[in-house]
Amino acid sequence: MVSNLKGKHFLTCDDWDKQELDTVFETAFDLKKKFALEEPTRYLRDKTLFMIFFEQSTRTRNSMEAGMTQLGGHAHDLTADKMQLSHGEAPKDTAIILSRMGHGIASRNCFYGIGNEYLNEMAAYSGKPIMSLQDDIYHPFQGLADQMTIFEHFGRNTKGLKVTVSWAYADTHSKPLSVPQTQLLLFPRYGIDLTIAHPKEFPLSQNIIDQAEKNAQASGGSIRFTNDMDEGFEGAHIVIPKNWGGFGHYGVQEYLDNEEACKKEMAENLAKYKSWICDEKRIKLADKNVKLMHALPADRGNEVTDEILDNPDISIVFDEAENRLHTAKAIMALTM
Repeated sequence: MVSNLKGKHFLTCDDWDKQELDTVFETAFDLKKKFALEEPTRYLRDKTLFMIFFEQSTRTRNSMEAGMTQLGGHAHDLTADKMQLSHGEAPKDTAIILSRMGHGIASRNCFYGIGNEYLNEMAAYSGKPIMSLQDDIYHPFQGLADQMTIFEHFGRNTKGLKVTVSWAYADTHSKPLSVPQTQLLLFPRYGIDLTIAHPKEFPLSQNIIDQAEKNAQASGGSIRFTNDMDEGFEGAHIVIPKNWGGFGHYGVQEYLDNEEACKKEMAENLAKYKSWICDEKRIKLADKNVKLMHALPADRGNEVTDEILDNPDISIVFDEAENRLHTAKAIMALTM
């Protein structure tokens, strides 16, 4: 285990080596056990976390705030309208000031072409660890919870485990690429054979794919892509049906320069793929003991049917959601 991670930023799992990540998982499992036994874990007594949210949140906001309380500290729940961010204060200045007043800063900013840059600018000037609560490229806390859940249900040796992350139809909004991209980068590092299924109009970012393939080669996992959802489900031990927007189809500058036209095209492409749903017919293509995972909130009846999502023999989504708490606590305890 790594003994000292204090002060380390957590912007993507890819910035943490395997030994560091293993320390996080060991800590998370220990914290989960102590949580179940109601043993106190006040490792961050009297410390302060500033949380800056540019979007709504359920699991992320509550796992961080509850986690900070359970660790003996306090989390400030901030939104742009509560701060001078609404008047254009630079991320540099926000980071310098808040890092002098507390012990950690966590932020969610998913605006495409903006969010990750915002977090990295804060990290460059903060004297305390910056934690990504999701941006337009990465969702590292979700990745940790996903991997922890896989370990719980399949054991710590996941080499050869077949996991499929599949695009699925949803009509709520154009969701970020950050969840599937984080899974793509992380899962093969633990020997997982990962399949990404998506319509051709909804690819992931090419630079993330290139890095993920390097991760797989270094760690013994594998990655394959298909434009057929049925093919993606065949033989899978875990399926993760998840909608994401078509942002990867465009360069960042192309999208920012032509945002309305790109959104219109994405909506037109979306309408073509209403049949991309995880239902009873598709789940039968997977392994007989298949498990369903999802970052939540799931678009019920579009991404996945109720009969699958609510089936306790298949669905482990609520274990996955709970593990957001324990992995969040692990990162905060180790870095703050």
